[in-house]
Amino acid sequence: MPGSVSTLKKNFPARYESLVEIARFIHPCCQNACLDSNSCYHVESAVDEACSNIIEHAYAGEENGNIEISCQDNPADITITIVDHGKNFNPENILDPDTNASLEDRESHGLGLFFIRKLMDQVEFSRAADNSNILTLVKFKK
Repeated sequence: MPGSVSTLKKNFPARYESLVEIARFIHPCCQNACLDSNSCYHVESAVDEACSNIIEHAYAGEENGNIEISCQDNPADITITIVDHGKNFNPENILDPDTNASLEDRESHGLGLFFIRKLMDQVEFSRAADNSNILTLVKFKK
């Protein structure tokens, strides 16, 4: 139905092995939202990077938490919301990488947030009253 909004939501264990299941959840959400293949790839890559960061940094790779993902198909965009209850994350503490530096002079990591921001149209971080981290990713439909 034109103009309608649909939302799918699922919880995943915060383990690297879950990344395959997360991709299987996100891919049909993108297709159902009628995103072109390039936009689908951008969303899938951004979600994969965000979830990898949550596992590594918020939960310290300890496999003791969950990642809640909701996918909302809106008339003008697809909005992915990722919630974790791990360590607090403040994106202001992450410096932008020097993309003009030579490969030898670049840091070995730290590009994840940079890539997420480049791949998505809007990226917003917030903290809920229960201290959970909330990442909202928006990709506009063409």
